[in-house]
Amino acid sequence: MKQSVRLGRVAGIPVGMHWSGIVILALIAEILGASALPGIIPHRSASTYWIMAIAGALLFLGSLLAHELAHALVARHKGVQVRSITLWVLGGVTELDSQATTPAAELQIALAGPATSVAAAAVFCAAALGTAKVHGLAVVTAALLWLAAMNVLLAVFNMLPGAPLDGGRVLKALAWHRHGDQARAESLAAQAGRYVGIAIAAAGVAEFVGWRNLAGLWLLLIGWFLATAAGAEAHAVRAKDAMAGVRVSDIMTPDPDIAPGWSTPASFVERVAPYSRQSVFPVVGFDGDLVGVVSLDQMARLHPAQRSELRLDSVAMALPPRYRVAPDDLAASLFTRPPIAGELAAVVLADNRIVGTVTTADLRRALQLAPLHSATSNGATSNGAANDGPTSNGTVGDGAGPSEWPTQQRPVNR
Repeated sequence: MKQSVRLGRVAGIPVGMHWSGIVILALIAEILGASALPGIIPHRSASTYWIMAIAGALLFLGSLLAHELAHALVARHKGVQVRSITLWVLGGVTELDSQATTPAAELQIALAGPATSVAAAAVFCAAALGTAKVHGLAVVTAALLWLAAMNVLLAVFNMLPGAPLDGGRVLKALAWHRHGDQARAESLAAQAGRYVGIAIAAAGVAEFVGWRNLAGLWLLLIGWFLATAAGAEAHAVRAKDAMAGVRVSDIMTPDPDIAPGWSTPASFVERVAPYSRQSVFPVVGFDGDLVGVVSLDQMARLHPAQRSELRLDSVAMALPPRYRVAPDDLAASLFTRPPIAGELAAVVLADNRIVGTVTTADLRRALQLAPLHSATSNGATSNGAANDGPTSNGTVGDGAGPSEWPTQQRPVNR
């Protein structure tokens, strides 16, 4: 999830907020200031309610961050690299660069968040008990108790047994431990998540239609998101299963057109872009090293004067390390990351030189070919015929290996 606002780093982990996170802040402040606090402690000034409402919203956002940070810290302790933490309208997202290697590690990472929410609830309860003894702090006490209740609700909700919720991760860990099959466990958690999402959405529709309660729309949104996210996870599981053993070299587009960083966008568009089928281009420096990527859409957004004045290496988008892969890397990992510039899944490098790219079109084609290769392999095995499908090591087809690619590649200059 893209961060709209960078909030800094906590324990070295980039923390940010999606623009929709402002919605949850405003919603919580409105609930506290307009209804919850006046209903619990009446006859106070509006300013008192709204000061506590804003403070309560910020504290709740902090408890969400603590929940996600617990996931991140435990994951890092278990050897899983953490990419970022992003707060948004439905809570928070901790993005990991890899998966847990054992069911026990998966279970501990999953439980860390809900356990932290329960601990936060206990802290808010203890603080409420302290303020309850002080005259004139009744509104503060009410706000603290509300925060405690919300953190308990957050923990309970996240323990629902379905991906992508923490309870889904717990279900995955238990099924993985029982059956010894990680893929089967992931599929089970994703299927359960779809059912949980549908059930929540149905409850939202019933609440809105039957009781004319607008809160039902919120449940409908949450249910739709869970069902959609679970469906995406199920798709990723199928992709990983289909791509088992397949290498990046089997699915990449070799020898892509490359943009020289010292050229201007205007010159590149005139000489190269019209003759290329790409819409995203790796950008290299004088030494041939990759410095970033640039897209046609990105160049189109430049002012005409900038296209003639700027260099491509000054407008290129930086390419995060996880989008730089080697030909022998497993292709399955490419299905779990969002594309760069809408279509680039990875730039493939061998000996620090660009030998290929992988686009979303390459990934779709690989998935379409996978069952065909399986069918060919099964047929060849049964009748003894030659097999042009998966090789003995599980890779698809007979694409060129790393030794067949050029060790040096120069920018295109048509």
